Amino acid sequence: MIKTNIRYIVSALVVLIVVLISQSVYIVSQVEQAIVLQFGEPMSVIKEPGLKFKTPFIQNVVYYDTRLLNLDPPAQEIVLGDKKRLDVDSFTRYQIVDPLKFYQTVRTELQAQSKLEEIVNSSVRNVLGRITLQELLSQKRSQIMDDISSAVKNDAAQIGVKVAEVRIRRADLPIEVLQAINDRMKAERERDAKEARAQGQQAAQQIRATADKESTIIVAEAEKQAQIIKGEGDRQATDIWNKAASVDEEFYAFYRSLEAYRKSMANGGNALVLSPDSDFFKYFKTKLK
Repeated sequence: MIKTNIRYIVSALVVLIVVLISQSVYIVSQVEQAIVLQFGEPMSVIKEPGLKFKTPFIQNVVYYDTRLLNLDPPAQEIVLGDKKRLDVDSFTRYQIVDPLKFYQTVRTELQAQSKLEEIVNSSVRNVLGRITLQELLSQKRSQIMDDISSAVKNDAAQIGVKVAEVRIRRADLPIEVLQAINDRMKAERERDAKEARAQGQQAAQQIRATADKESTIIVAEAEKQAQIIKGEGDRQATDIWNKAASVDEEFYAFYRSLEAYRKSMANGGNALVLSPDSDFFKYFKTKLK
């Protein structure tokens, strides 16, 4: 019976020692830093990795990451200095460098991210609210990002955080603004197309008018030349007839009578009423000498 009680006592002591050791020892890894708390009050800050000791049961340890952490808040709408609106998507890389101040101000990393998100968004709005869209798209963009980073770093230092960088990943116009711009660009292109078509039609009319004018001039000139040539031909024909008539007037009169006979008889059904003594039948009654 006594031996059994002794075994129970020894077992209880062993368990108590193990519990005491587990409550007295803690480990800080290479990527961690720690704060030892006693009844919620910070007692010491541990930044060196390794095996550490604390008072059991009355002290506890809070751990914070020492690595660079990422903050990726949702995009926010910003009104620029020229009243243009942008959807700005930014990201931030930060590190907890003062765990004591961090614990006293925000306690947890989740609350720290919420606070840091407010700081980043506020700094982005303040800086971009003083510039125009043209400045944001110009070579001043680097200076603008430096101004945002400086503002964020100053405010983030108040919660024990060091900001490594703040970057604007994307800055787009809102959907409704993009739609309005597309509609305006479409209207401008349609107006340009109408102007181009109107100018083309005007040029075509001018070309057609010029062509019609030149055609009229060419035809008139050709008709003029034709009349001149025809007149010259008629003159030469008249001269030839006159010369022929002067050589043999009797033959010329006979030839002209034959022409008159041919033309009068070529009328077909038309009737001619003439006197038998008419000169028209002169060569029907006499012989050519």
